[in-house]
Amino acid sequence: MERSAGILLPIFSLPSAYGIGSLGREAREFANFLHRAGQRWWQILPVGPTGAGDSPYTSVSTFAGNAFFIDLDTLAQRGLLTEQELASARVPQGGRIDYAALYEGREALLRKAFERIDPAEAEAARLFREQTPWLREYALYRAIKARFGGAAWYDWPDEALRRHEPAALERQKAELAEDIAFHTWVQYCFFTQWESLKAYVNGLGIRIIGDLPIYVSLDSADVWSERKEFFLDGRGMPGKVAGVPPDYFCADGQLWGNPLYDWKAMKQDGFGWWIRRVEGAARLFDAIRLDHFRAFASYWAVPAGAKTAREGAWEQGPGMDLLGVLTSWFPQITYIAEDLGILTEDVHRLRKDSGLPGMKVLEFAFSGPDNAYLPHQYPDSRCICYTGTHDNDTAAGWYASATPQEKAYARKYLGVERDDAQTVCRALLRAGQGSIAELFVAQMQDYLGLGSEARVNVPGVPRGNWSWRMEPGKTTDALADAIRDLTHTFGRC
Repeated sequence: MERSAGILLPIFSLPSAYGIGSLGREAREFANFLHRAGQRWWQILPVGPTGAGDSPYTSVSTFAGNAFFIDLDTLAQRGLLTEQELASARVPQGGRIDYAALYEGREALLRKAFERIDPAEAEAARLFREQTPWLREYALYRAIKARFGGAAWYDWPDEALRRHEPAALERQKAELAEDIAFHTWVQYCFFTQWESLKAYVNGLGIRIIGDLPIYVSLDSADVWSERKEFFLDGRGMPGKVAGVPPDYFCADGQLWGNPLYDWKAMKQDGFGWWIRRVEGAARLFDAIRLDHFRAFASYWAVPAGAKTAREGAWEQGPGMDLLGVLTSWFPQITYIAEDLGILTEDVHRLRKDSGLPGMKVLEFAFSGPDNAYLPHQYPDSRCICYTGTHDNDTAAGWYASATPQEKAYARKYLGVERDDAQTVCRALLRAGQGSIAELFVAQMQDYLGLGSEARVNVPGVPRGNWSWRMEPGKTTDALADAIRDLTHTFGRC
C-alpha cells in the first residue's frame, strides 16, 4: 500500500432524498469529491442487510447486500417505479435515518418494481441465483422467515425446516417460489448497482475499503444453512456467545451474543467457509478490514444466558492457520488488521506473523509521551492512522469530552494554544496526514468539523446508532481543495 489518504463515510450516511444513502447519484458525487480532494481510498462499513439494533454488524447474511441501498431513482429511470411512488418515499434531507419507516415501506416499494421487470431481467436474476450458492439459501431463508411472521429460524414451528432438512426445503421452494424470486431479484439489483458504482469509483483511481465483521448473527441464513461451522447444540443454540471484556468503551464489557465458530471443524475442511466469505467480500471491496482482529489470536467466550460479558473467558483463536489460508488464497487483496481493544502479546505476535498493517487511532493517543498511538511512537510505516473509527466520537466531539489532562497534552503535542475543539480537530487532521503511516483515514465528520451529534456508533449502546446522515451540499469544491492541499503537503496525493 503506497503512501496515501482516504475518508471514512458509510453508504447509509450519504445524502439522499429517500431517508438513507444509496448506490446512486450521491455516491458518485462523493467519489468525485474524493477525487478532487486527492483521496485514494473510500472506507465504508459492512453493506449487508441490518439486523438487531439496525447494526451492519448484526446482519442476516454475511454475503447479501442491503436492499435499502438500492437506488430508487435508477429503478424509476428504467420504468420500474412511478414518480408518485418515488414521492411517497421521499423524506426531508439531513435528518437521522428512520429505520422503522424503511422496514415498513421500502420492501413494498421494491415489490412494485419487481412486478414490472421484463422476462429477460427475471431470467437474468434466476441465472444469478443458480450461479450463486449463498443466494439460493438466502432467498429461501428470507421467504420462509416472512411466512412465519419474521420469526428467527430457531423459533420456526417446523422442526424439519429448523434443521434444514432437504425434503422440507423442497416443499417450501415450491410453495414460496414467487417470494424466492423477489428476494433473488433484490440481490441481483443490489449487485448490479454495486458493480456499476465500484467501476465508477475505481475509474477515478479510488479504491474501496470494506469491513468484514468477525462474527455473524445467530438468526442468519449463514448459521441456519451451515450449522456445522458453529458451536451449537442439537437445537441449534449456542452454549457460549461472543463479546468482549470490560474496556474503555463499557465497564461491563460488550455482550454481542453471536454464536462462536467451531474452529476445529473449520480447520479440518481447510476453512472453506471463510474462503467463500472472503471471496464474496473481494467482489465488493478492494481492501478488507478484518474486524476485531484480536479474536483470531484469542477471543472472549461468554456463557449463554449471562447478564453481562464480565462472566466470559479467553479461548484460543485460529491464528495463522486461518490467516495463512486467506492471504495465500487471495494475494490480490489488501487486508487491514483492526488490532484495537485489549491487546495481549499473542495479538501483537499474530499481526507481525501475518504481515498485516494494524491501526493507530489518534483519539486514543494523548495520555502521555509513551502512548503507542502517538505518531512519534509508530515503529514503522506499516500501519493505518485514523483520527477515529466508526466506534469513536468525531474528533471535535472527542476533544469536547476529553479529560483536562488529555486536552492539555493534546494541545501541547499538536502545537495548539487555543482550548478550542475546532482548532484541535484541524491540528489532529494535520498530525495524521503528516504521520509516517502508509495510509491516513479520517471520518468525513472530522473534515466537516462536526461534534458528537454526528457520531455513528456508541459501543455497548443498543439503540440510536448507525443513523447519522450527511446533509446535502457539504462536499463543496472549496472543502475538497483544502483537503487536497493538506494531503499534497504531506505527500499523500
